[in-house]
Amino acid sequence: MSDHLVNAYQSLPVSFTHGDGCYLWDSEGKQYLDALSGISVTSLGHNYPALTSAIQEQAATLLHTSNLYSITWQQKLADLLCASADMDRVFFANSGAEANEAAIKLARLYGHQKNIDNPQIVVMQHAFHGRTMATLSATGSRKVQAGFEPLVSGFVRAPYNDIPSIEAIAENSRNVVAILVEPVQGEAGIVIPDPGYLSALRGICDSNNWLLMLDEIQSGMARSGKMFACQHEAVVPDVMTLAKALGNGVPIGACMTRGSAAEVFKPGNHGSTFGGNPFACRAAFTVLESMLENKIAENAEQRGQQLFCALQQGLANNQQVAEVRHLGLLVAVEMKIPCQELVMQALQQGLLINVTAESVIRLLPPLILSEAQGAEIASKLLACINQFTE
Repeated sequence: MSDHLVNAYQSLPVSFTHGDGCYLWDSEGKQYLDALSGISVTSLGHNYPALTSAIQEQAATLLHTSNLYSITWQQKLADLLCASADMDRVFFANSGAEANEAAIKLARLYGHQKNIDNPQIVVMQHAFHGRTMATLSATGSRKVQAGFEPLVSGFVRAPYNDIPSIEAIAENSRNVVAILVEPVQGEAGIVIPDPGYLSALRGICDSNNWLLMLDEIQSGMARSGKMFACQHEAVVPDVMTLAKALGNGVPIGACMTRGSAAEVFKPGNHGSTFGGNPFACRAAFTVLESMLENKIAENAEQRGQQLFCALQQGLANNQQVAEVRHLGLLVAVEMKIPCQELVMQALQQGLLINVTAESVIRLLPPLILSEAQGAEIASKLLACINQFTE
């Protein structure tokens, strides 16, 4: 490892040289089954043919011009995204944190346009929205926030999956202008709210003239078994943020807007040098088009159900397992004990997994996963967990 890299990561002792589909190979030639997708990023797998071709062609054509000029691929991507999500407009950024930063700025500007001097946004405990100053302030994790005080003000925190707490805020606050929430809390451990939660939030926002802003950075782009997780309840937000799988590894973020929220930003209110460049937008357009044409969300639902059933059955008698849960290919095994060392044990067995919230095994495999590969993930993970808890 280079001494010249900032010591910001605790990287595992493996370096990958190439990938194909759901598999990666390291510098020693060892093969690994990828059950993490770079944290829900490479949802079409590695070296997806249509994307590889589009990237190569665009790289040889045009990488960047800036938003001083119109960008054809940006316009095409905006049209396809808005049609897929029933949204009106989209601002393109370079990451999920930037997309959420845009949403936070939009909500504040929306509040000031309503003559609210101190606009506030309701955010949830244990949420994760990014590591910029505003997004880490919105995040519900002291581990992420510690040492970076003073935090950005203007956030009201509430328990996740708790409608009465939101109703109480609505009764007692006159400065709230929006709710920012994940349809599924990813970093908190694939926490799935009760049915009707998003619908109830939509109703509260409508009654109070608040914006419903959904962070679909991890749950979006077919991961949940629908193109967007909010579609499980037929909820359409005012603002939706995307990133991660949108570019399948090419950095891009999006802040989508609808209705009155789509009219808040005017020229000069927000911008990005690299956001929406031809290269990233061509890649994202190809990703979204491929997902729609090949019914990737349906495969995510089927393989997610397969993994859930196999893990639930295989761990039914393991007293150290608290719960197995899933929504599409957002899959979690919650342990009763810390289990970070399982990451290395699985790595040694040629399986890439993640442990979040100290005791939750998180599986986010490529959405192109086959039935045989799903069985392979389950078999290897069950062996690791059972050995770990003996």
